[in-house]
Amino acid sequence: MRRTRNAKIVATLGPASTDPAMIRRLFMAGVDVFRLNFSHGKPEDHRARFETLRALEQETGRPIAILADLQGPKLRVGTFANGPVQLDVGQAFRLDLDRAPGTAQRVQMPHPEIFKALQPGAELLLDDGRLRLLVTNCDATYCETRVVVGGKLSERKGVNVPGVLLPITALTEKDRRDLDFALELGVDWVALSFVQRPEDVEEARALIQGRAGIVSKLEKPSAIDRLDDIVALSDAVMVARGDLGVELPAERVPAIQKRIVRTCRKLGKPVIVATQMLESMVDSPVPTRAEASDVATAIYDGADAVMLSAESASGKYPVEAVDIMHRVIEQVEADPQYRLQIDASHSRAQLGASVADAVCCAMRSTVALLQVPAVVCFTSGGNSSLRAARERPVAPILSLTPSLPTARRLALVWGVHSVHMEDVHDATQMEAVACAIAQRERFAVAGQSIVIIAGMPFGTAGSTNLIRVATV
Repeated sequence: MRRTRNAKIVATLGPASTDPAMIRRLFMAGVDVFRLNFSHGKPEDHRARFETLRALEQETGRPIAILADLQGPKLRVGTFANGPVQLDVGQAFRLDLDRAPGTAQRVQMPHPEIFKALQPGAELLLDDGRLRLLVTNCDATYCETRVVVGGKLSERKGVNVPGVLLPITALTEKDRRDLDFALELGVDWVALSFVQRPEDVEEARALIQGRAGIVSKLEKPSAIDRLDDIVALSDAVMVARGDLGVELPAERVPAIQKRIVRTCRKLGKPVIVATQMLESMVDSPVPTRAEASDVATAIYDGADAVMLSAESASGKYPVEAVDIMHRVIEQVEADPQYRLQIDASHSRAQLGASVADAVCCAMRSTVALLQVPAVVCFTSGGNSSLRAARERPVAPILSLTPSLPTARRLALVWGVHSVHMEDVHDATQMEAVACAIAQRERFAVAGQSIVIIAGMPFGTAGSTNLIRVATV
């Protein structure tokens, strides 16, 4: 079950991909991480998909990562008495806390926290930015606005407030219930939506208590203002370009995407590029050339993973979308320019770095000089493999761990082929096991050299301090 690429594929499960046979086809086509979107579906749906994935993992012998994506504080307008209303440029429109069905003159916005944060001159974006309202007057219970960009507004459409740091937590009551359920299932990653500040990540970490890794979804401009702090506190990051593209001008999103990827690579945190990567494949069996280029750009930048949303959850061609993404990644990684760009954008460890960073820095140079076919990394909690992946070595990383949760979590990480195995107890056994598994997993053949990194004493998390070259 070895993948022939370094970057990973995340695919969302949904109505089009609930059947166990379809989930198996998606996995065989190249999916490494499966996303359960808690904005949709019932708990029993997520449980059934989770159990299908765990059965598939046992059947194939390859660790599969499962990501629970929490909905977050999605802000929406209320209902309308007579269906959608037309808002014309220049007209007045009121949003308030009144539960009465809306009209062409007003509608409920059941979020008092927004009204408390608004000031005259603020902008409200409705329906993914299709409508724009300018706040002219407001207090803690309502706001009067003037329509700047008009159009049809239907009930329960989303509201974005660009440029305003909202006094709300990233975890709603629904999210807390969903989080408890996801952790009870045993998911490997939890995606935290609408992160605005480092404190949002700290709040989630206090609740999760190490039972899953935290993926901070960056989709608010306020998060970009605190980017380094948020990335440092997160276990991984998602560039959620949907809402980010609503609250920021479209022309700014590509540069911000590159900035996020660079920051994550520098700090050694996995980064996922997501949203509308192959959007046309919801209805078409082939992507546009622009979409293929979009995926390729994320790979050239060194992203750990690229993600499919509606394409695999509700689209007509979920397997084809995964296959196209897989082929684009392979094509990019075979391009000599790819390695040149990865090397040019690599951030070397600085003075004062940890011993693990120094060992992995030496590993990168050793792999390049000796042209070995694989790096074998022994890890307990995953830190050694994360440090190795940060270096983006030429050879793939065969990550060996006695912890199944660690093996699953590392399925998200660039270049890592994760294997769950029994723990080793001394250097002699380490070398023998590394050579045997490298040969069994078809990373090396007899007579070839491999590079091994590990921590002494064995079984101690975060103790990477050893590098060795061995002959298979």
